[in-house]
Amino acid sequence: VQVTESGGGLVQPGGSLRLSCSVSGIIFSINAMDWHRQAPGKQREFVARIFSSGSTDYADSVKGRLTISRDNAKNTGYLQMNSLKPEDTAVYYCSSANFWGQGTQVTVSS
Repeated sequence: VQVTESGGGLVQPGGSLRLSCSVSGIIFSINAMDWHRQAPGKQREFVARIFSSGSTDYADSVKGRLTISRDNAKNTGYLQMNSLKPEDTAVYYCSSANFWGQGTQVTVSS
């Protein structure tokens, strides 16, 4: 099983990024997919989840700014991040069926 995140980088406050999560080795379409993040010196925290049905759930801190989605035909999930804030700076991790990727760094700074 492979879970691979991409799309991180450096962005100014108020900017946008789209993270991608490519999953192989499992039946992606029947599994939920999560995004978590871990900021320096802090515990990993939940960001968003998309269920196999397409229903979504978000942490209160990101509601209205981050949008999770999935393309089952491509075995890929996404996290569209808008109106980014410095406190969004973290390593972002994707997981599905209890398999995790290595993370992608997002830095929000002027």
